[in-house]
Amino acid sequence: MLDDDLNYDDRHIAFLEALWGEGFLSPGGPEEVARILAGLDLTGKTIVDVGSGAGGITIALAGQYQAGKVIGLDVEEPVCAHARRRVADAGLTERVEIRQVTPGPFPLPDASVDIVFSKDSIVHIPDKHALAQDAFRVLRSGGWFAASDWLISHDSDPSPEMAAYIAQEDLGFGMASPSRYRDALSAAGFVDIQLTNRNPWYRDVAKEELARLVGPERQKFEATLSVQELQGMINTWEAMLVVLDSGEHCPHHFRARKPH
Repeated sequence: MLDDDLNYDDRHIAFLEALWGEGFLSPGGPEEVARILAGLDLTGKTIVDVGSGAGGITIALAGQYQAGKVIGLDVEEPVCAHARRRVADAGLTERVEIRQVTPGPFPLPDASVDIVFSKDSIVHIPDKHALAQDAFRVLRSGGWFAASDWLISHDSDPSPEMAAYIAQEDLGFGMASPSRYRDALSAAGFVDIQLTNRNPWYRDVAKEELARLVGPERQKFEATLSVQELQGMINTWEAMLVVLDSGEHCPHHFRARKPH
């Protein structure tokens, strides 16, 4: 269990940044963010980054993508503090706001943002229909919900292997299927719904990540976590690869538009 029951304390932030890059708490780095946002113009627009984590993506939305205003939302104080330091170091405090929030509806007015963005964090929100409805509410007409998330391939009970992986992660995953996401987005009123299965990509990447954890870089990761904690991470990756190889764990990108 993490310090004070946190998912991401300072040590685990350091571990994930060592694995995935400074400011990133999920895989793929800037290249995967670019794939999620491909074809969308963020210039001058207001973006909410749901589950903004360590702030790497939030900063990129304002810097690289030239968003006019970025609001990062996260529920844990350590990652918010970490992100605020990064925002200040980047000189973006006038355009980037990091808010620590409590789980529930987005603390934003109706029709107040142009894009709702999230990278691998809304898996922590079990009710996908409520999530889609709230994203629809805060978006202006014509706005986009663009995100990636960890998905399960079906709506029935997880296989024993999937249940073992979820238990090993110990992150309270609220995994949903692609069909449940599509239904939630459609029921909320979204159109132009697209879902892209990223399992083939992450299946290969996760194998490379595990090789780094157990290989020559292991000492680097042991500098962030205890030997026992690092072994727990290795066990998690090994359990994850089983369900990635089976296809039951199927990370997706999705995109949907609020009609004019």
